[in-house]
Amino acid sequence: MDGLRIIKAETDEHWQHYDAVATRSYGHPVADISLLRHHADLRIAVVRGEIAAGGLSLSGHQYVGGRPVPAALLGAGCVAPEHRGSHLSTRMIAERLRPLQEQGAVLATLWTAATGYVQRMGWAAPVQALSWTVPTDELRRSFTDTGYDVTHGRTHHSDTLHRQVAARWNGPWERPAWWHPWQEAKHPGLTTYEFREPHQPVSGSISVAYEHHPTGRRLVVHDFWASTAQAAAAMLAHLGRHSRIPTIFFQRTALPPAPVLLHHLHRAASVTCQVGNPWLLRVLDPRAAVQLRGWPADTDLDLDIEVADPTGDSNHGFGLRIHGGTGDLTPSGRPGRVTLSPGQFAVWYAGGYRTTAAAVLSGVHGDPAAVRQLVHATGDQEPWMADHF
Repeated sequence: MDGLRIIKAETDEHWQHYDAVATRSYGHPVADISLLRHHADLRIAVVRGEIAAGGLSLSGHQYVGGRPVPAALLGAGCVAPEHRGSHLSTRMIAERLRPLQEQGAVLATLWTAATGYVQRMGWAAPVQALSWTVPTDELRRSFTDTGYDVTHGRTHHSDTLHRQVAARWNGPWERPAWWHPWQEAKHPGLTTYEFREPHQPVSGSISVAYEHHPTGRRLVVHDFWASTAQAAAAMLAHLGRHSRIPTIFFQRTALPPAPVLLHHLHRAASVTCQVGNPWLLRVLDPRAAVQLRGWPADTDLDLDIEVADPTGDSNHGFGLRIHGGTGDLTPSGRPGRVTLSPGQFAVWYAGGYRTTAAAVLSGVHGDPAAVRQLVHATGDQEPWMADHF
């Protein structure tokens, strides 16, 4: 593209002009552009003095295997309609990632509707993103008060609970100090409730906000963190007590991919499920990613694998070694017993393959015993991205 420059947004004018371009591209204002200005890096593509594309990038950590792994989190990206079709998005993503990779990011994550486009760049969705709409009456019939104390308002106990529970999943963001003020500005009226058994630490926390909807007002659950099944039941019972609100909506990042809801309803058919744009993960530095994440202490694996080049022209051989809670991935000239694409590697890394059959069906191929060993290595924790940005 003639006259193209990709630069870091430095001035108020840059931010304001990109805000206008994003509003025109999305068809609605994008609140995060202003709300995250003091925390995000904004890169813009300038063509003949006009902003043609851009996007925010955040530096953070994602829990994988119980440890926080340095990650780049991309949000609010767009290409102006008049510049689409020129593959500008590919170049923009590379330029948005570059400074965060220089700072040590080994993972990258984003939410997008253009899943087919980014899959060709090595991204993949480790898990489906599902939202749930449940009649309030159905929650009230299905879950009873279990003797938990409920207090209104968020305290540091919710932050402690989040860290404990998030580390049990692969993908959640290690939330920075500014996360809660950002969410409260983004969702006016956001309210938190904490749950605990008498004289015990907080074991449950939910954050909710009311929302106008074509079917009437509903209560939206933005955060749902429970350390036990009993705490989850108490939280769902509490939601069922909102008798003046006909439905409870669990937005797509709220509930973990665990049977805390459907398996306990009297009438599961009363629930509506909607598939949303998925969370996509990309492993920027496979060796560092393997070294930095946590591994089960009882896993002992020594396996040659091949990861296909994103262009599809060649494969890269690695020796994967996991022992005593640590992992390493070293270049190897030996033929691999398992072959994965970069996207399949990301899904495996996040624990997205629950069985050998699931891995094979997604395109992972090789010796069946080796595929089984590979899947087992990340099978102790499931993927879940609990934050949308």
